[in-house]
Amino acid sequence: MRVKSLTLRVLLFATLWYAIALVTIAVVISALYRQGAERSFNDLLRAQLYNVVNSVSVGDNESLTGSPALGDLRFSQPGTGWYWLVEPLGSFNAAPLASTSLGLTNLPVPSFEEAPFDQNYERFYGMTDTFGNKLRIAETEVILDESGRAARFRVSGNLKVVEEEILGFSRRLYAVLALFGFGGLFVNAITIVFGLKPLDRARRALERIRGGEAERIEGDFPREIEPLANEINALIDSNRRIVERARMQVGNLAHSLKTPIAVLLNEARVLESPHDEVVKAQAAAMQAQVGSYLNRARIAAQRESVLSRCELEPVMERLVRVMRRLNPDKNFELAVEAGPLALGMESQDLEETLGNLLENAARHAETTVTVRARPLPAGEAGLDPGRKNWVEILVEDDGPGLDPDQIGEALKRGRRLDESKPGTGLGLSIVKEITSEYQGKLGLSRGESGGLMARLVLPGIGRDGVA
Repeated sequence: MRVKSLTLRVLLFATLWYAIALVTIAVVISALYRQGAERSFNDLLRAQLYNVVNSVSVGDNESLTGSPALGDLRFSQPGTGWYWLVEPLGSFNAAPLASTSLGLTNLPVPSFEEAPFDQNYERFYGMTDTFGNKLRIAETEVILDESGRAARFRVSGNLKVVEEEILGFSRRLYAVLALFGFGGLFVNAITIVFGLKPLDRARRALERIRGGEAERIEGDFPREIEPLANEINALIDSNRRIVERARMQVGNLAHSLKTPIAVLLNEARVLESPHDEVVKAQAAAMQAQVGSYLNRARIAAQRESVLSRCELEPVMERLVRVMRRLNPDKNFELAVEAGPLALGMESQDLEETLGNLLENAARHAETTVTVRARPLPAGEAGLDPGRKNWVEILVEDDGPGLDPDQIGEALKRGRRLDESKPGTGLGLSIVKEITSEYQGKLGLSRGESGGLMARLVLPGIGRDGVA
């Protein structure tokens, strides 16, 4: 599974690296300490071995004599694993000498192939005694007198001492490394979170821009993030220039077409019937279509910007007040759920869209037009899943409504299903085009009162400024 959080990703890699590094350090230090402890143990056995050598000699009756004083009570306690043993070699038939701790047991002698002597004529090897103690034995052979009588000297120590020392050291080592590891991870986490704070500030600055609270990313950013902020500001400036240029071109085109269309309408007034009606109708259609396509061009340019935002409720209230004055015989009901709602579009586009729907509803309503708005989750919207916030607007009248086969015809440009009512037949098609340009959708159906219900789904902006 891919980790999308940058902070979590860095923490995971840091944790993995710390774990590998600490385990490696623990293994290496434990191995080095074990080698040192075993070397020290061998040195101790060697010192005791030569202490025994220096304490034993051949007596007058050709027997081994001597009483080594090793200064360790374990050599006098049976079964401790700490023994010393002197055995005559060759034709020297004296009785062997042994420590009190060895008692009646004997220590077997390995072959020279199993444990060869080193250059100092010493050898070290391990074995297990009859008490189950694991022993480390130091051995050498020494000529005792001028007659060539020799003896084998051996001193053993219990490896349990070394293992307990190594185990104690390892426990302390692991505890210290674990404490160091957790402390290092904690410090690393704080460092990462603190180091990524400028990214949070950049994100909040973008949210303010998207929410319409600012026009540029402002603030003092680190050297690594400052180029990103500058590029985003350059992109915002470029988008703003695109919008302004598109608006200027739209204004120029509208101005250039305004006069020819006005001339056509004026000339149509002096024409004789039925030609005047034809010219008037076609000129009005031209005027409406030009306005529609100019709006589409402006919306397309505006959609490339990140700065479009308008509050829904004030626009709805203003339009409803106008419609109440224009239609005093109709009742307009307004309901906005979940408090203030914001849309990611320009207010003039919302006014044209909602105004067309209200005008159409007022034209066909018997007594009442209902307008409702509520936030819509992305799953219910059925549109772009990358946008989290959507707003649903319902405009319903209590008129005759439309049959399913008439709904498709109503959305076609210039189609009028009721010739007895005034209008050009362009209102719903204009609403559909503007809604599509903002990646929303328009749906028509029969409402609960039997009249037509128009459902608008438009891009919203949350309270945190996120789309």
